[in-house]
Amino acid sequence: MKKTPRISETEWEIMKVVWAKAPCSAGELIAHLHQTDPTWHPRTVKAFLNRLVKKKVLGFSKEGRAYVYRPLVRQEECVDAASDSFLERVFGGSLKPMLAHFVERDKLSADEIRELRRLLRDAE
Repeated sequence: MKKTPRISETEWEIMKVVWAKAPCSAGELIAHLHQTDPTWHPRTVKAFLNRLVKKKVLGFSKEGRAYVYRPLVRQEECVDAASDSFLERVFGGSLKPMLAHFVERDKLSADEIRELRRLLRDAE
């Protein structure tokens, strides 16, 4: 089984757009990111696209004068990898202390707690 590459917070922002809009050109990505956050600079986006290609998270093809990007890794794979990394780093790999932390800190609404109860019943 191949290991899913780690992606940074900024790379996540780019990948969310690619996952939602793929295939998409660099120009489309730059325009979308700049529209949502005007601090995005085209050179910055291109640098991160190159980084994601090197990590084998993105693939690209040249179509005319445009570079068109497609994800090589499913979003669920990256979510799983990031979740596992967080759980290991912060809670020693154990779900129980993580869940207890969020419940005790009032981070979960009553609806979320009901949904978790349902998920736990279904998992039994």
